[in-house]
Amino acid sequence: MKKNESVENVVASENSDAKPLPMKIDVKIGSIRPTGSIRAIASVNLNECFAIRNVKIIEGSKGLFVSMPSYRAGNGEYKDICFPVTADFRKQLNNAVINEYQNTLQMSQKQIPVQDDLSFEQNTGLKMK
Repeated sequence: MKKNESVENVVASENSDAKPLPMKIDVKIGSIRPTGSIRAIASVNLNECFAIRNVKIIEGSKGLFVSMPSYRAGNGEYKDICFPVTADFRKQLNNAVINEYQNTLQMSQKQIPVQDDLSFEQNTGLKMK
């Protein structure tokens, strides 16, 4: 490989008729926050070989959106550390993260037990009059 030739170019030339592989996206929601603009923090694994941590699901004026991990540059701007290169993959990644967030939110709401008056009386020994 030549000094300024990228690995991508070498692989592409070796597999000129190869089509891009479908991307497998596994999302795990680490924490859900009921208040504030940051609604959740997620971890994303791509094709079981590349992990992205600290992906944020944010409630904006136009609805939910995905924010990639970033750092603050010297000029005060935030720069993404890693990000989708194509619009198609950005859409696929955003949909996977937001869908998993909504599924996790629904599951957590179903698991919250609703206590009726009878169970309260039995558990505490107090009686409601």
